[in-house]
Amino acid sequence: MKLIVAVVQDQDSSRLSSALTKADFRATKLASTGGFLRSGNTTFLIGTDDELVSNALDLIRDNCRSREQMIAPVSPMGGNADSYIPYPVEVEVGGATIFVLPIEQFHHF
Repeated sequence: MKLIVAVVQDQDSSRLSSALTKADFRATKLASTGGFLRSGNTTFLIGTDDELVSNALDLIRDNCRSREQMIAPVSPMGGNADSYIPYPVEVEVGGATIFVLPIEQFHHF
């Protein structure tokens, strides 16, 4: 048994949730915040059998795409402003960050 931890952008969350439900994967959704852009993410916890991990990863890949987005950097508060860029920059956001962990025991009460 494996635990898949998938951190996805909020824009992809409902599409992925629907796809996982349709494919009979059980998932727990947690609201989370990214550290770099401080934007909303959703973290999915998906428990599944070893042989179904590749199916779950395919669903995540198909429903979570990366995209370009313009962001306005936050100005430094009391820190070093030498590297501060005062104008919006384009960054790649979205996609999914996935961890697959082995599970020694599973209990459902």
